[in-house]
Amino acid sequence: MSHDSHDHHDGRRVEDERLVTGAGRYASDWNVPGQLHGHFVRSDRAHAEIVSVDTRKAAAFPGVRRVFTGEDAVRAGYVRAPHTMGFAGRNGMKARSPERPVLAHRRVRFVGEAVALVVAESAAAAQDAADLVEVDYRDLRSVTDPEGALAAGAPQLSDEVPGNLAWEAEIGDRAAVDAAFAAAAHITRARIVSTRVAPSPMEPRACLVAYDAATESYRIHSPMQGVTTLRGQLSNYTKVPQDRLVFEARDVGGGFGQRSGAYPEYAALMIAAKALGAPVKWVCRRTEGFLTDTHGRNMIAHGALALDRDGKFLAMRIDWIVDLGAYLSPGAQGHVRNTTNCMTGVYRIPALHGTYRIPLTNTTPVGAYRGAGRPDVAYAVETLVNRAAAETGVDPAELRRRNFIPPSAFPYSSPTSGIYGGVYEAADLPGMLEKALELADWRGFAARRAKSKAAGKLRGIGISTVIENTGLGTAPVDQAEIELDAGGTVTVFNVAKAHGQGHETTFAQIVSTALEIPLAKVKIVQCAPGTRLKGNGTGGSRSTVGAGSVCHLAALKLIERGKALAALELGVEPSQVAYGRGEFTSGASDRVVKLADLARAKPLAFTAEGNFGHTWPNGCHIAEVEVDPDTGATKVVSYCAVDDVGVVINHAIVEGQVHGGVVQGAGQVFGEQVIYDPETGQPLAASFMDYYLPRAGIIPGIRGEEHPTQSRVSPLGVKGVGESGCTASIPVLTAAVTDALRPLGVTGLDMPLTPSRVWRAMRAATR
Repeated sequence: MSHDSHDHHDGRRVEDERLVTGAGRYASDWNVPGQLHGHFVRSDRAHAEIVSVDTRKAAAFPGVRRVFTGEDAVRAGYVRAPHTMGFAGRNGMKARSPERPVLAHRRVRFVGEAVALVVAESAAAAQDAADLVEVDYRDLRSVTDPEGALAAGAPQLSDEVPGNLAWEAEIGDRAAVDAAFAAAAHITRARIVSTRVAPSPMEPRACLVAYDAATESYRIHSPMQGVTTLRGQLSNYTKVPQDRLVFEARDVGGGFGQRSGAYPEYAALMIAAKALGAPVKWVCRRTEGFLTDTHGRNMIAHGALALDRDGKFLAMRIDWIVDLGAYLSPGAQGHVRNTTNCMTGVYRIPALHGTYRIPLTNTTPVGAYRGAGRPDVAYAVETLVNRAAAETGVDPAELRRRNFIPPSAFPYSSPTSGIYGGVYEAADLPGMLEKALELADWRGFAARRAKSKAAGKLRGIGISTVIENTGLGTAPVDQAEIELDAGGTVTVFNVAKAHGQGHETTFAQIVSTALEIPLAKVKIVQCAPGTRLKGNGTGGSRSTVGAGSVCHLAALKLIERGKALAALELGVEPSQVAYGRGEFTSGASDRVVKLADLARAKPLAFTAEGNFGHTWPNGCHIAEVEVDPDTGATKVVSYCAVDDVGVVINHAIVEGQVHGGVVQGAGQVFGEQVIYDPETGQPLAASFMDYYLPRAGIIPGIRGEEHPTQSRVSPLGVKGVGESGCTASIPVLTAAVTDALRPLGVTGLDMPLTPSRVWRAMRAATR
């Protein structure tokens, strides 16, 4: 591993003692005096009209205070869910989504949609009374298949969305791509499916809402990935001004994009807390989470890649079907923006063209999930490249060499990267590749394959070279407030929110390095209740790029302000003051002013801000697998990762982020999938009895190296790492399994690559 100036820290995270000793405080841990408890009645069918909701028996149950229904949601005006699909589509088309009252009114569109909220004096009473709510439905035909939803005669989810088509668009240059395909020596085609998955953070959702009638404000405890996004979206949903929504969260047990948006349950609890004049708490059960937390991925790509006789890429086309479920969720836009920005991958492809169709289906809405479109487009592009290599007989590493964007071409604008913003910044793709090939002993694979064959196993090797756009956000600036007290402690406030990434360590290291003071003297406060700081939440690998950079700028600002104040005490000009290791000195004076001395009279506090654009982490991962021909079981036997995430602040945290992302990608590759019954629309995986999660040992010890190129977007030179492992692991692991099966005649296989699916493919190919 490479090392840098931040390595004076020993790698341990400052938050870990709290978290591993059980002293963490999560959303379900919040309790306030006089609180009531809520339980949601949920639709047990995928598509139906609500004929009536009879709440009389439930309301009479001992301990029940009130039962709320869709009529209460409509009366409050909480009916139009926010979404982020603000892009203009074909012929200026705007995205369409049905009204979504926070408690369903007149119609339900997926299993699990909240129909009523029972509020009682105990959680048990609320749950028992919920069984007494009688809902009379008139069943409607449902559709869960995204391609089927767009077909003629499909059940229609809403009059507001004709043909179930929520949005369609076209990007790139169709004519140029058509011309290149006509002249191509070889065209590779593939239908590539990135399966629907349930992100499943360790901490289930929970929410506690208290209403203050005097100020007409709400105090809300819930898991989140940053206060500004959640506050803005909930205000959009409820029309309650943002300054009357005060959020509070301490620890968050995983997010992955799923915790970033405003859910209807939060707004329904606002209705109840205001109506009853008491705080109302709801804790999500795991099955509720499977049914109602936004799902991830679920994109179908019809892709084609054109090559000339020398294996140079001429053009690529990808036609996307992006299923976003029954309603457009706040995390929807990433599926379009990120796949467009990254469509060329790491390759110089002169002509690109793509189309998008977003259908509505009778399924749980889909939102952002670790990468939000980036792993999906990497999977599509890399599958086409690996298949082209196999079809043309060119070594997949060599095919990449011939087509990489060369270092001299950066900053690089691809034919589609400018549509939604973003120009590729510096990367050394050839150097990255060579380092990975050496680390993985690419040339020695044939001998390892022969050894596996002698042991009765099919061995395959896969490679992926990927890039992703990070640092994205909607806030006009990122801000941090820095405060110095008389004890010399520096506290920094920002509005990003850690949910496992170690921000308290990373941001504190940034500040302690800039100020040259011990890490113990720095305290990081994220999303303080009532904060009015601007900035982006955590997501899109942007936290260190944005929030981390302004922590750095705030520390530099403290030094500059400190020099001016110290100059007064030293009786010199500020330009004559030097700073180092927490002390201000001057050659014109024998005195020393310590950093803490500046706050003797009162704490020093001020705000720093910055505006940062896209950064472009990139990497090369190489994996090897062994497939048991008798059972179809796959074992990953080698995994190498070389990543350019820019300057590294904390190597241990970077390694942890890469490892976690790789394993999450492996989960999708080898087993994770949300499946619906095509006839009834019922989900068939709504618990961990039915839904696969990756276990310890699914990936062997990862051999990793850094190959940093410094970002010029951030003053720290960082690029972001949170999604790198996920983006690269999905294409590399599927490529390795495909390579193992190719000698049998298996050319492609959709995820998940379960033993059953692999075994059946082998049997079908060898018949």
